[in-house]
Amino acid sequence: MRLPNPRRVSTIALLGAATIALCAPVRSADSPSLKEAFQGSFLVGTAINRGITAGTGSRWRSQEQLDADIALVVAQFNQLTAENEMKWERIHLREGADGYEFEAADAFVEFGVAHDMYLVGHTLVWHSQTPNWVFAGSNPPPEAENAAGNLPPGRFGPRTYSGPRASREELLQRMRDHIFTVVGRYKGKIKAWDVVNEAIADSGTEVLRDSLWLQIIGPDFIAKAFEYAHEADPDAVLRYNDYGLENPAKRRKLITLIKSLQEQGVPVMAIGTQAHLNVSSASFENMDQALTEMASLGLPIHVTELDINSAEGGQRNTRAGIAENASATEGGLVDEAARRLTEAYEGIFRAFLKHRASVEMVTFWGPNDANSWRRRGTPLLFDVNGQPKPAFDAVIRLATEAGSK
Repeated sequence: MRLPNPRRVSTIALLGAATIALCAPVRSADSPSLKEAFQGSFLVGTAINRGITAGTGSRWRSQEQLDADIALVVAQFNQLTAENEMKWERIHLREGADGYEFEAADAFVEFGVAHDMYLVGHTLVWHSQTPNWVFAGSNPPPEAENAAGNLPPGRFGPRTYSGPRASREELLQRMRDHIFTVVGRYKGKIKAWDVVNEAIADSGTEVLRDSLWLQIIGPDFIAKAFEYAHEADPDAVLRYNDYGLENPAKRRKLITLIKSLQEQGVPVMAIGTQAHLNVSSASFENMDQALTEMASLGLPIHVTELDINSAEGGQRNTRAGIAENASATEGGLVDEAARRLTEAYEGIFRAFLKHRASVEMVTFWGPNDANSWRRRGTPLLFDVNGQPKPAFDAVIRLATEAGSK
């Protein structure tokens, strides 16, 4: 199943054409944009934050810098993902129908529609960034966890929340209500959803992470989430999304999980591979092997959260936990960081192009280094000023060469 081209809509200019032109980043002579270069191969997207969708500067980014960020997004990309605004803790803070806060998510959708972007919602069911109330109830927690004591208010971890828990039926109802409300609100505008995020265990022999979703509902929480999302919007592309799938052991778990879901008739429609990589291990060979094995599932592949970390602290693994982010960007940059970043991007984009029959979109986790969660690792194709790096030129050159064959 190939994704359609983004639906043509009447342009509702959030920025005037003159403003975009004035703020447009300097580009290499006669260089096409990413979306132009890869047209016909796959969509090229980015995650964006609240500042970009709201169009208002902050203490972190001046109005002039933000205007340039917006111009970069509009010029380079044809697909958008909400970086944080659709996560449960941002959109559904409190229990009940009056517990939703849609303003930021609405702004994301309005921005994307105005600029004719293919929109992705991230994420519906995840062990992280989910409020405690979602799992709270009247059932006593397991004795071992109860002995550990409660975490401070507002904190949540996949195994450490120790308050009284919801029943399976209560948690399933909360999941269903949340999915129907959020997916239903953006039906026809959000084209694809990360339905379940990071449910696979990083290590050991167990396939699934020991999350509260698993502990309370059981392993069918994944199937239920996909069923609810499909009911809420039968036309949306539904993805399972995870990180570290370049690791053969974790990839085997992914294949086991997806095959099981397929055998049950669960409407999982695409594989999302985050691809939070590092310059020491990102290569054509590794990505080629990963994509080959994932393609064996017969589903489209979406590269969902691409960045390549050049920081010394980020060379040890490709895990993507929020708590690990600080250490992953410590230690300064690796030697010859710009050259190594260029070689890494050149290798993985060669693999993307080789597998373009399966790869339907490639989404960077941020438009430039200034808007990256790993900015100290300089992980993207554009620097903090929105200027293209040598890695950008290498990627564009690959696309041009592939288009001429």
